[in-house]
Amino acid sequence: MRLEIGCHDRVGIAQDVLSIFVERAIDLRGIELKQPGKIFINIPDLDFSELQSFMPKLRLIEGVFDVKTTPYMPSEREQNELSTLIKTFPDPFVSIDAKGQIRIVNNVSANLIGCDEESIVGEHVGQWLKGFNFNRWLEGDEVLAQTRRIKFVDDDYVADILPIHVNDASGKAILAGAVLILKSEARLGQQISAFKQANENNFAGIHANSGAMRKVIREAKRMAQLDSSMLLVGETGTGKELIAHACHAASDRAKAPFMTLNCASLPDEAAETELFGSGAENSPNSKKGLFELANGGTIFLDEVGEMSPKLQTKLLRVIQDGNFRRVDDEREITVNVRIIGSTNHDLLAMVSQGEFREDLYYRLNVLGLNIPSLRERRTDIIPLAEFFIAKYGQRIGKSAIHMSDDCRDFIEHYPWPGNVRQLENVLLRAVSLMEGNEIATSHLQLPAYTREHGYLEQEFEGTLDAAVKGFEADLLRKLYPAYPSTRQLAKKLGLSHTAIANKLREYDINKKTVKI
Repeated sequence: MRLEIGCHDRVGIAQDVLSIFVERAIDLRGIELKQPGKIFINIPDLDFSELQSFMPKLRLIEGVFDVKTTPYMPSEREQNELSTLIKTFPDPFVSIDAKGQIRIVNNVSANLIGCDEESIVGEHVGQWLKGFNFNRWLEGDEVLAQTRRIKFVDDDYVADILPIHVNDASGKAILAGAVLILKSEARLGQQISAFKQANENNFAGIHANSGAMRKVIREAKRMAQLDSSMLLVGETGTGKELIAHACHAASDRAKAPFMTLNCASLPDEAAETELFGSGAENSPNSKKGLFELANGGTIFLDEVGEMSPKLQTKLLRVIQDGNFRRVDDEREITVNVRIIGSTNHDLLAMVSQGEFREDLYYRLNVLGLNIPSLRERRTDIIPLAEFFIAKYGQRIGKSAIHMSDDCRDFIEHYPWPGNVRQLENVLLRAVSLMEGNEIATSHLQLPAYTREHGYLEQEFEGTLDAAVKGFEADLLRKLYPAYPSTRQLAKKLGLSHTAIANKLREYDINKKTVKI
């Protein structure tokens, strides 16, 4: 039986309570004064009938206002909570004393070792954990926490090795042992994936120090709760897809699919099949399109301004009534999909020039959001740079990488035409290839830039005509896989079919030399 005695906090009240039990020669197993006004007593051999015989005397003690039974002592609860936490911990957990002998292992550790806990306790931890000298560490002058790669029962783990200190009678901290928490490669992968998922699928993963970007996030959060079409406008690399994904994750459609199509990366026919599918449902060549696959969820149409007039018409119909037909199929299909489009073009200008349907523009732009370029949100540049450096430094085992003062100033004032994507790629390369822990401006592979003259190609050689031809050939090679016919490419670049054919022949660009 365990008693909980409620009382006022006065000197001698505990002694008065205990005297009642001493008079009756009652054996007490434990006494705890965990907080002012509470006395807990453990009396394992006391019957309730016997308690009733002296309960009135306890209540008559000055300052006692309540006496009742309780199912457990406070220390028992704490001990059971700790024991349950350790035993059910999902990763291997080992506690050792100051000599490296095992005191506690959890269920995962015992299963991996292949023995029961009783046979493991008292054995030296070095029998099962290799790659770290526990005795040398425990006997060192200064025992500090460690994170090491070790072998546990012949498998690789990352171990957090944490010293345990307790205070002696004089208040001096003495080493009592250590606890070890082990992470397998699979578990680390799961945790990193979960961390990335959280960053990619909600607004917490979007860095917004500048007022301009904080305003975008505030508006995006409100728009996410609505179910109308959205149009994200901004330069390449500003994070339009990241914001679209965050809006989907914050909406009522979060548990349904989020599908993406880059409208500039595919020819018209391929894009139509990709979006709407092809063939009758039961035919051998039947294929579901993104709209069917995303039913109930969201479709993100990147660079929607690159859509052909035919695709624009079909998209308008889906937005209006949710209906469409697969390619080569007459059957109507109805879906419930939210559409988020993005563009780096001025769609209104395209509307005025007849290159984009006006009715589609207003259907898409129900909720419009302008994403600022990186040079328009300069207070975000250094925090983003530090985030990328820490992220990629951690991957290669470097945790103290920093930028020189000149490098910080250069990064902050560089125009970043490729925006956040360019900044990330440049820093990934710098962190991966650098020696030491300081990133200098020389580590950044970028065209030189001054505020007075813009970009400066320091190693430029040759003539203007050669430079123009080099750029022209490079541009055509990049566009050719998406527009593999001379007519398509001519239309894209605003040139005649003959002019494009001649240039492709001059630069030896064809289906044999360029992978499509």
